[in-house]
Amino acid sequence: MSQEPKGRSRARVREGVVLSDKMEKTIIVEVTRLTEHPQFKKIISRKVKYAAHDEKREAKAGQKVQIMETRPISKTKRWRLVKVLGS
Repeated sequence: MSQEPKGRSRARVREGVVLSDKMEKTIIVEVTRLTEHPQFKKIISRKVKYAAHDEKREAKAGQKVQIMETRPISKTKRWRLVKVLGS
């Protein structure tokens, strides 16, 4: 099961929730992943925030979105919005 859009073989794709859409053409996406603690073997949750480029300003706070790694757009933006998955 390949998640990469056609023509972009190495670009990483992540799914997360939009925390903020207050900037111009930029959204903050929180991606949560589950991982196992190396010593205690308990499943723990890890969160990372990404600044993503949203050219059409279509994503709103609280929506689930898919983002893809891209060339540097600004000092902090290295991801771009692929599609809005839902609320």
